[in-house]
Amino acid sequence: MSSSPAHALHLTERETPAIAAEPAPTVEPVHSPVTIAVLAARWFRLNKSRLRATLIGALSLVAFLILWHLLTKYRVVFFVRFTNVPSPLAVYESFTTAIHDPKFLMHVSLSCRRIIFGFSLAALVAVPLGLVMGRFKLIHETVFPVAEVLRPIPAIAWVPMAIMLWPTNEQSIVFITFLGSFFPILVNTLHGMVLVDPVLVRAARCLGAKEASIFREVYFPASLPHIFTGLTVGMGVAWVSLIAAEMISGQYGIGYFTWEAYSLVQYADIALGMIAIGVLGLTSSVLIRSAGRLAMPWGRT
Repeated sequence: MSSSPAHALHLTERETPAIAAEPAPTVEPVHSPVTIAVLAARWFRLNKSRLRATLIGALSLVAFLILWHLLTKYRVVFFVRFTNVPSPLAVYESFTTAIHDPKFLMHVSLSCRRIIFGFSLAALVAVPLGLVMGRFKLIHETVFPVAEVLRPIPAIAWVPMAIMLWPTNEQSIVFITFLGSFFPILVNTLHGMVLVDPVLVRAARCLGAKEASIFREVYFPASLPHIFTGLTVGMGVAWVSLIAAEMISGQYGIGYFTWEAYSLVQYADIALGMIAIGVLGLTSSVLIRSAGRLAMPWGRT
């Protein structure tokens, strides 16, 4: 049976929309696999400057050790005498012996405990006092002259007075450590309060902020960089003060260990004590800087 052209055209027009309604096949995007090499290259680009600084620091330490070895090996005398200075190998041998000696570990732990107590007390007193001095003129005029008179007195000069003030030797050493770190923290905190932009304070007042809110939301965050600078400097001065106190009046501690080594003519132990002091001071400063980066995320670059 033959169909007419009109009938065929009618069927074609009726079937065409059904064909057009079929969804077009989707083409999945082709993703290149992320390999370990790509991740490593990306990490290297992000940390390039940090790796460069680490490499330069490591090379400088190696160069210092090589120079130290050569000067002590050939007993160089050129204004400075290296005839009795121990070599790096001798100091390393002293370290391998001392690290298994409970007495040396006790010296290190006692010095760290004194630093923690003295520095923490200084921070707890100096930071709030500096903030209050920077905010209230009367308190500044009352405390600042006394602080400026006491600040130039070195830690060694405080040793006899500390012995008279405190009943035990341990308390006097912690007190000297406290004084060493107190004034740098106080001065830097006060300096940070002075540099707070007054426009920020006026803007906070225009927005209806009260005095406590201004102090908490404007003055304190603006002073944080200077506070952590004071904490870093104060930690360094605290170690200097502690070592001086331990050498003069202490019976234990890394400072006493170094002075005792000099008295017993143990030159390698002298260098070991000095290196231990440097490593401990560097570690405490790194911890403070890390805390500063956590407390001030807006300052990260």
